[in-house]
Amino acid sequence: MPQQLVVGAGMIGRPLAERLAARGDQVSIATRSGAAAAGAESVVLNAGDPTAFSRAAAGASTIFLCTNPRYTDWPSQWPPVIDAAIKAATASGAALVVMGNLYPYGLPDGPMTEHSPETTTETKGVVRREGWRLVREAHERGEMKAVEVRASDYFGPDVVGTAHLGDRFFTAILGSKTARVVGLPGLVHSWSYLPDIVTTLVAASDHAGDWGRLWHVPSAAISRSEIADQLNRRYGSRGRVRGYPQLLLRSLGAMNPMMREIWASSYQFLVPYLIDSTETERELGVSATPWAQALRTTAESYRRPGAAT
Repeated sequence: MPQQLVVGAGMIGRPLAERLAARGDQVSIATRSGAAAAGAESVVLNAGDPTAFSRAAAGASTIFLCTNPRYTDWPSQWPPVIDAAIKAATASGAALVVMGNLYPYGLPDGPMTEHSPETTTETKGVVRREGWRLVREAHERGEMKAVEVRASDYFGPDVVGTAHLGDRFFTAILGSKTARVVGLPGLVHSWSYLPDIVTTLVAASDHAGDWGRLWHVPSAAISRSEIADQLNRRYGSRGRVRGYPQLLLRSLGAMNPMMREIWASSYQFLVPYLIDSTETERELGVSATPWAQALRTTAESYRRPGAAT
């Protein structure tokens, strides 16, 4: 029975741990708080502590690095986590699967593939680009084997918080109100469905071919204006979408560190922002959940009694 260590119990880590446990793997889920996941053993871990990380990874077949610090903490928290993960994988012999995003590519001039140049100059993108560089170089030195799975902005049932296509967006539209969003809502944007992210992570960990590379999560491409229209047609609502003025975002960022980071990466919503997963689909045999099904499942999660309002 494979032993798996999932680090992080957020919107991706918890369902990943539960998917692995459901297929019969022995799973530990590690967080600072000791958060639980169905079928998994809870482990208390500071992922930036290399000694503790290596201890937690002992005997593991795969380490799934799914933690995600607050935007404002990326420069201080990601480097020690990456260093500890590399050391843990090296010491334990476990493969390392890193959950990543599209930030390293910077401002795109077309669909982003697994081989697109990483041209970012924005702080969060530089942090993630540097983290993958260190992981890839450790792999190339033969110290361990690793891959990174990259997704676009995620959505799915019961997503809450700061997600661009989360509870605030859905509850506003379904409540016939105005959803305020970053950027230009009429531009096409790629959206990665949470169950598809989990499927890609599992497929990447099972891959018998080359490692030391990137995989892209198969994703849907659609504008937020069209999403609102589809929801309105299906549910009889009259919700609208309006973008925050860029000047307002920048002004708020001068006073609020989190808003400053949101403004810094808002370029992703000022141009068409598309992920190309052709290679991943061909090599890993994964595909995106049909859009209508994913949207319906997500919307229904916010219509249940007790759902976010």
